[in-house]
Amino acid sequence: MSEVSVSGYAAIAIAVLIASCLQASIGFGLGMLAAPVVALVDPALIPGTLIMLAAIVTLMVVVRERTAIDVKGTGWALAGRVPGTVAGALILTAIPQQALAMLIAGVVLGGVALTSLGWIPAPRRRNLVLAGATSGMLGTATSIGGPPMALVWQRNTGPRLRGTMSGFFLIGSLMSLTMLTVTGAVDRHTLVMCAMLIPATVAGYVLSRYANRLLNPRRQRWTAITASAVGAVILVVQQMGLL
Repeated sequence: MSEVSVSGYAAIAIAVLIASCLQASIGFGLGMLAAPVVALVDPALIPGTLIMLAAIVTLMVVVRERTAIDVKGTGWALAGRVPGTVAGALILTAIPQQALAMLIAGVVLGGVALTSLGWIPAPRRRNLVLAGATSGMLGTATSIGGPPMALVWQRNTGPRLRGTMSGFFLIGSLMSLTMLTVTGAVDRHTLVMCAMLIPATVAGYVLSRYANRLLNPRRQRWTAITASAVGAVILVVQQMGLL
């Protein structure tokens, strides 16, 4: 079990607060925004702790936006999530820590590129299943499962986007945590840090209620894209020994 310094905890808590606000505002982003910071400070918290925190945020959003959820679309996406989750857990047990960090950076930058290009696949049954499988694999292995689902659901806005994404990620996170527990990737350290970061997570959710009124969707989207890209680049530089 690794120890986190006070300054390290503060950095993670700030990242989780901002990322939780983003997750509660647009339906995804906690892993994408926080994972590069967490990987720099304490890689042992990925993916377990971040997935647990994401489950807490999504539960609160589901309760708030429950009437706007696309239940049918969520069901098809979850059908793909099951095999993807199993694959992600197996990947996590097979790759070393440095390779995981580079995978996280690659996933983030890939998601940023696709989102920036404005590619919008139709939310048909096949695309939802494929996106769900990809999200399950990446989300379980790296805690970053948002980009695939954001691509197929990006035509949705406001409560429907937040509610549908959160409904999918709540159930998906529980699937991932089950597989990670079975494979031994969830331990006392990840649980303790999750408990310590719950206040930052809840604060981020509360902050999102004000952010939703002040920031338009375009600004929220590009803030997330920029912050995620910067975090991923820093992670790559650090893993290459240049930082």
